[in-house]
Amino acid sequence: MVPLVMAGIQAAAQAFEGSALGQLFAPLFDTLPSDGGAFGGGAGETAWRPMLTEAIGKQVAASGGLGLAAPVMQSLLQAQEHGGR
Repeated sequence: MVPLVMAGIQAAAQAFEGSALGQLFAPLFDTLPSDGGAFGGGAGETAWRPMLTEAIGKQVAASGGLGLAAPVMQSLLQAQEHGGR
């Protein structure tokens, strides 16, 4: 398989894992107080919190993640071998 294609599939699998981890972390941040707390609270925090959880998820995935990327990559490779079926 062309190395560029493999790199793209690996990047897609890692991006998926990062996104999934961001969704997993979101409820953790919902438990923080919204009345000021350590981050200041308010509308700004409410607006930026989803981006923060997404960034944390991407960083965890880039650092090895929880192992979700490998099976996703295998599924993508199998789908490609079978013509997307």
